[in-house]
Amino acid sequence: MEFINTADPRLATELVSPDAVFHVPGRAEPVHGPQGYLEIIEMMRGGFPDIRWTLEETVVEGDVIAARFTMRGTHRGAFFGVPPTGKTIAVQALNFYRLSAGKIVSEVGQPDLLGLMQQIGGLPRS
Repeated sequence: MEFINTADPRLATELVSPDAVFHVPGRAEPVHGPQGYLEIIEMMRGGFPDIRWTLEETVVEGDVIAARFTMRGTHRGAFFGVPPTGKTIAVQALNFYRLSAGKIVSEVGQPDLLGLMQQIGGLPRS
């Protein structure tokens, strides 16, 4: 939690394998390694500079961790083409992490982008 909420490069190197693969919604190709994970965090911070992730629940089975988060922040930068609105968001995300030798080697993340886009006015609420 400290890593994703601070984007500390030192923690990225400590916690993420150099060969890690991260599948990101909205991107055709995955990103890789500690720098790739920092890129994901910075993408979110570009639209929501005060974004915070709160861990709500985890399930661990072997080397896989399922983690459900709530993301909260204020829309102060362009995000997926939507100019800043000043609106606050609170959306869920479900991420699956695979670990090896104590480091993250892969992640598949599924944030509620539909809910997020609706909350900032990028899509209609129906």
